[in-house]
Amino acid sequence: MEFNLGSGAARSGYRLVAFPSIGSTNQEAIVAARNGDPGRCWFVTARQTAGRGRRGRNWETPEGNLAASLLLVVPHDPMKAATLGFVAGLSLDEALRAVAPDLAVSIGLDGFEGTGSAGRRDRLRLKWPNDVLLDGGKLAGILLEAEPLASGGFAVSIGIGVNIVAAPEGLPYPASALSALGYAIDAARLFSALSDAFANVLRVWDEGRGFANVRRLWLDRAAGLGEDVAVRIGDRVVSGTFETIDDEGRLVIRSSAGLVRTVAAGEVHFGAVASAKV
Repeated sequence: MEFNLGSGAARSGYRLVAFPSIGSTNQEAIVAARNGDPGRCWFVTARQTAGRGRRGRNWETPEGNLAASLLLVVPHDPMKAATLGFVAGLSLDEALRAVAPDLAVSIGLDGFEGTGSAGRRDRLRLKWPNDVLLDGGKLAGILLEAEPLASGGFAVSIGIGVNIVAAPEGLPYPASALSALGYAIDAARLFSALSDAFANVLRVWDEGRGFANVRRLWLDRAAGLGEDVAVRIGDRVVSGTFETIDDEGRLVIRSSAGLVRTVAAGEVHFGAVASAKV
């Protein structure tokens, strides 16, 4: 499989390093930064054997799925760099809509094309903090890893894994794959669209100055907004209504008593599972 940058990403000066198989694209990106790579470089593979998910989980990517990491070197503090996860989610959402426009929405059986729940339903949703859902199942995950550089600034590796031909089994939550839903999209085509979309959304982010605009766009596509949510943080569970995300990207939850809490990280559950206070 041959990977290529999209034309817009190439014109914007992004670079690409592709592998037939690699342990971890995120690790390759971080090592490159330690060796002086200036960033704006994609690392992509047709098969990843030692990828990592959140909480250090192993995440193997079988051939045919997409595993890609974008290395950025930014002068910001870690909190501002963390908002790049929302840039990544929006970018992947845009790329998926570009390569499969009919994947975005579902029309009710009555043919109604309005905007209510009885008509068009947006199948793609962004789940806080860094997942992309399709029909409620996890289609893709995003993992940010960063470290300070001796030369100053932070190296940020933004890892993106998409279930194209297969979804992992034995997970504690539903997962989706494009092929299982009848979409014949290969990883190379999706990557090209992703590289273009990322270049566009990164311009909106504008070195962190434009996060308010990214936040607004992300909230328009957020899963569970206004619904019951429960977040497990270690041995604690914070529950209530998902109100918004704040200007640092933290989840804002309002309890039944009206108490507002902000959460920076945790395992999120919506709907009936949230009501059960997992």
